[in-house]
Amino acid sequence: EEEEEEDEWTDEEGKEGGAVEEKDANSGLYNPTDVQDHIFEELRLPDSMVADVVRTWEQFTKSCGSRDAAAEALFASVYEASPSWQNLFKLPRAVFAIRFMNGVQSLVSALHDPPALKLIVETMSFQHLEIDITIPRVFCFRDAILDLFATELGQMFGTNGRDGWGMLLNYVGGAMIYVRVKYSDRLMIIQSSWAIANHQAGEETMERDKDMSESASDEKEGANSQGKKRVLKFRSGQKKDGEESQQSSGNQAEKDSFKNDTVPRSFNEMFTFNASVMGFGDKVWMREILHSFNDIVCYVSRVSRLQEECDVISLRLAKHKGPIDLSMFKAVMLASMRSLAPTDWNSGHEVAWSWLWENVERMLKANMGKPQLFEKAVFKFNASLDEDAKEELRPEVYSTLFSIAPRAEDYFKQSISRLHSITDRIFTMTLEILRDPENAVDDITAVGLRHVGYGIPIDMIGPFVTSYCQVVQSYTIDEMAREGFGWALGLIARIQTRVITEGSTIVMKAINNNSARQVRKAVSCAPRGWRASWMLSVQTGKQSISPLMLAIKSSALDAARAMIVDLLTIRADRDRYYYGMDTMFERHPDMVKRLVQDAPALLATLFDGLVWRSRTTENGVRRVNYYVKHLMVDSKGEFAKTIEWLTDNGDPKIVCHPVIAMVTDLIWSRVAFRAFLYGKSWEIFSLLVFIIGVAFFVDVKQQSDAQRYIVMGCRLFTYLFSLCPRIFWHTRKICANYRQRDIITFWHVPLPAYLSKWQDLVALFLTMVLLAMLVFEPILACFGESNGDVQGAGLFTQACDRGDSMSFTYSVMCVIAMFFYFLLTIDMSVFSTRVSAWVLIVFRVMSEVWLYIAGMAFVILAFSCAVVALDHTNVEFETIPEAALSLILVSLLMFDTSKYDTMHDDPALLVIIVIYMLVSVTFLLNLLIAQMNCAYQCVYEDMVGYARLNRGKIVMESMPSVAKWRWERFIGSLKLDEPCEFGEGDIGLSGAIQVLEPASQNITTVDMIRRFGGSTSPAAQWPEEDIGNADADRLSQLEKTLEKAIRRLAPRKGKKGTGTSSSQDVSSMDHNSESGKAEDQASEVGSISN
Repeated sequence: EEEEEEDEWTDEEGKEGGAVEEKDANSGLYNPTDVQDHIFEELRLPDSMVADVVRTWEQFTKSCGSRDAAAEALFASVYEASPSWQNLFKLPRAVFAIRFMNGVQSLVSALHDPPALKLIVETMSFQHLEIDITIPRVFCFRDAILDLFATELGQMFGTNGRDGWGMLLNYVGGAMIYVRVKYSDRLMIIQSSWAIANHQAGEETMERDKDMSESASDEKEGANSQGKKRVLKFRSGQKKDGEESQQSSGNQAEKDSFKNDTVPRSFNEMFTFNASVMGFGDKVWMREILHSFNDIVCYVSRVSRLQEECDVISLRLAKHKGPIDLSMFKAVMLASMRSLAPTDWNSGHEVAWSWLWENVERMLKANMGKPQLFEKAVFKFNASLDEDAKEELRPEVYSTLFSIAPRAEDYFKQSISRLHSITDRIFTMTLEILRDPENAVDDITAVGLRHVGYGIPIDMIGPFVTSYCQVVQSYTIDEMAREGFGWALGLIARIQTRVITEGSTIVMKAINNNSARQVRKAVSCAPRGWRASWMLSVQTGKQSISPLMLAIKSSALDAARAMIVDLLTIRADRDRYYYGMDTMFERHPDMVKRLVQDAPALLATLFDGLVWRSRTTENGVRRVNYYVKHLMVDSKGEFAKTIEWLTDNGDPKIVCHPVIAMVTDLIWSRVAFRAFLYGKSWEIFSLLVFIIGVAFFVDVKQQSDAQRYIVMGCRLFTYLFSLCPRIFWHTRKICANYRQRDIITFWHVPLPAYLSKWQDLVALFLTMVLLAMLVFEPILACFGESNGDVQGAGLFTQACDRGDSMSFTYSVMCVIAMFFYFLLTIDMSVFSTRVSAWVLIVFRVMSEVWLYIAGMAFVILAFSCAVVALDHTNVEFETIPEAALSLILVSLLMFDTSKYDTMHDDPALLVIIVIYMLVSVTFLLNLLIAQMNCAYQCVYEDMVGYARLNRGKIVMESMPSVAKWRWERFIGSLKLDEPCEFGEGDIGLSGAIQVLEPASQNITTVDMIRRFGGSTSPAAQWPEEDIGNADADRLSQLEKTLEKAIRRLAPRKGKKGTGTSSSQDVSSMDHNSESGKAEDQASEVGSISN
């Protein structure tokens, strides 16, 4: 009997020709009233009925207002249809509703393709093996859906559409009963024995008793349930993280050597051992199947997913030369399973595992020898396309697509050049998956995850593939190229469809709508232990995507803000605290950098979530916890780059946030201050030596021998220990910048980028001036004349003819160098935030002074030229330079007042001088005062912020010089790994620094920790919370209720009588049949999911 079932399963899945021959006989097996649970054939409906079903579905979705509302209505109708099965619905309502909606959509989309519809229904049937589905329950389920359509659509729900929906729902229900009866035992045997083979039996026995078994697994949300639900996870083809990591580690060992001398403890190790013993150790191709065997076992109940895995394996097998005998793998596999499960192994296990492998072998043999031919043909075809052919092919692809699926035009909005690049990439991917399948699958998975964020419906993938295949057929007559291209692109499409389906979580949908309300509703369904992971990771295969980062990059700021607030909200039950800070920064160590680049508006939200303030006060002070661990220390224990990212951003407001202010001040006062002071102490010492060398003992003729020695020593120190290091440093920086093309342009002149900092620019000028001082040094000029008779002669004298000729030039250089030295000490103002803010204000308003000077220069030049052109007798204004100097003195109120009397003889000159004074003194000077006042007011609000930015830059520049041991000692003194109290005896979370602030500084009237009673299981959801816009939500719900009531009042056709009787009968039957069994049954009754 078991062998007959194997053959029958094989015939149903593999022999498509037999199905075609029986098409006419099968078309009349299904009807709207009866459930056929003894057969499972293809459902073929008339075209008119298919059209009515599709139209009814579209009208229902439209009448509900949105896809989410339609999903909620469907779930509610099924859930309320029979109280006896409500205890089986254990997934969160929102998750269940959207999965239910997706399942119905896939059925409707495949209704015109009977083979595809059968495959989808078969997959759903395997997913519901744990549910005790009966014919009365199918009736109840069907009538609930039909009644909902009749209520929502009224007269638009005609007889033909109702019959079509009845046949479809009866077909699905009958198929689930048929598959459950036929294959559940085999799958149960495979699942249990595979768990034993991987040392999971003991773990599952312990986990069955945990409360976490009450929450079903939803892989799409990243929450892995345990215990009894592992059976359901296995049936729906979902792998556990532990299995993946175990498989990865095993595969790595296999790559090192296929022969293993250690004691086998897992299936991979036992398989390697048995292969060596049985003489198959040199069969390298076995590694490819073993590498994916865990996937094969996990996806045995999902025919489409199993086919996809076998297709990828066949591509990898094609890379191995030599004969491949798949029966060898079966022999080693069965021997390994017998060894790992010796006590439980029996004939039933033998039949089940043989049945599994025979179906895998059939799928692999179907592609044996083809991938090599496909690769050569597709490569030849791609190489034959020249640029002219590509220019003609690309537009044709999209014109074909838009003719097949006009709705696709709404999604392809990019420029034509971007669409052409997509086409080129598609042709490249078809060849890559044939040439390097392992890496290509990872790349395709990553592309699929990106498409999740684009909100692309999966029903667009089919027409997209069809359009490419049709166009390719018109460009080549090579049948192998046509078949190979279509096969490869079809495999890519299946992987994309799966990834998009698995990645389209309710959180991702909320992000696509940029709705904070939907985000809160979505994460409220999450188990409290995995709530953060729902917002931080969506995993498909080896690739993952972060919903939070996707929201930030796609500018869905409302959704991103809601997720950040939720992650950084402290929640607590009796057992533990839940806080998403560590999870968020572990997933995104550069979180601050991402926000600075893509969403600066969310920085304040992020930092607000890192502060906890106690609601109660003690002795007039309040406890405040600043959770700054990840802002100070990175994952390697080194100085984090948070301050660098924020200072480079240049926002003076965000650096004044209490969290950032604490981090900056703490690092400055405890670590960076010392390093900065050491660096600046050399500058100050050099300045003092320079002052002694040029500003003391200025009378060179009156200097004693000791004074000359001191001057010579100071100047020698300046040239050797100040000038030479500066020359070396600037030369190295200039060469490095030019070599790396790191330049800036000033008046079209390329300059090294490091000169963009004014301190470095001043240092370069100082170096040049010191070099000029060395050239004009009087001591060197008089070095050979120390024995002269002139006053001041002696060793290191400056009193000689050549020295006197250079003294003025040298003194000018000294003046310039003195100013530059003092400019370089302005950084010392960072010691005081108030002083630093004042210095920054000076620099900020300096631009107004330069504008005033430029305006004054123009006015002086104009009036001096005009005065000289005037015929007058005043000697002070005879030439343009004299006139300009006199006007400057007039502006500065330094002009000799007695000279104004002489102007009475030249009234015209006097009038011009009066006009000049009105313009320069009255107008321009007062304008300067007004401009500086406005500039000061603009800067004043942020002057502390600019001062903190300056301190942040100083900290960033000083940290590289801090010794590693000093930094580690500083971090250790903060005790960031120890829990920080929330109150007396209330041990809180780690990663914080607690301070006490005055009670009146930040009044807190609401407890910032949300505490809940009830169950403390990590698998339990948090109770619903009141949100700020609850009134608006209630109003929206009231409007929807009124709309539904109005639709119910509309006249509609009568309903068929079968639904009433079946619905009444099912309640009593279910009550008796489900007693004592509800806890062991799976939680997905009625759900239709992928």
